[in-house]
Amino acid sequence: MSNILVIARHEVRRIFVSPLAWAVLAVSQVIFGYVFIGMLMQYLRNYEMADQFTGVSDYIGGGLYGTATIVLLLVMPLMTMRLFSEERKGNTLTLLFSAPVSLVDIVLGKFLGLLGFVAAMVLLLALMPAALLPAVHLDLGRLAAGLLGLFLITMSFGAAGIFISSLTREPTIAAIGSFGLLLLVWLLKMPAQYDNGLKDVFEYLSLISHYQDLISGLFTSSDVVYYLLFTALFLWLTVQRLDMERN
Repeated sequence: MSNILVIARHEVRRIFVSPLAWAVLAVSQVIFGYVFIGMLMQYLRNYEMADQFTGVSDYIGGGLYGTATIVLLLVMPLMTMRLFSEERKGNTLTLLFSAPVSLVDIVLGKFLGLLGFVAAMVLLLALMPAALLPAVHLDLGRLAAGLLGLFLITMSFGAAGIFISSLTREPTIAAIGSFGLLLLVWLLKMPAQYDNGLKDVFEYLSLISHYQDLISGLFTSSDVVYYLLFTALFLWLTVQRLDMERN
């Protein structure tokens, strides 16, 4: 466990000294802030009609988190593309293999370091609806479920991105491959709209299906388990891929 934490701390430092990380944080927060203010103004203009159907937590929180998911779908491939591909391209991956740590420690350490960046993004996003607390009553449980869903789906994005990064030495290819894989699993929701024998299978496998329940304030353990299994699968595949290369 200590090896994992050492690698995670090193990865966090490496991420936050990178201009890319700060650029991503800055651009994403500008986008989130623009969406937040726009939805707030729209809610105020249509307050009477909107309030009949949904509260401010549903209207603003749900809309903000929904937009954040799309932005993070684009962002996470950029943040994961260098984790292993750059190590391979810079010929430092061999040094990692020769270090007195297991491949599981290396993968989990890098993953936890990435989660540090994810947590920073989610925390900054959470501050926007929280700024309304002095003025309006917010359904904190509803907002917390949405934030949990956002963290879990972004965690899944990261795990898939790490796996794709372990397959190539070119960060750009890793980013494109990660985005393609995530978009494919996301779009499994589309075949689930048709009445066929695999409807339930596609519905369960789609990344966005489980997020829609959480963003609506509906917390179910099956949604959380799905994201944990999705993350564990791709981390395990990453370990297997690195093990093949080391041997």
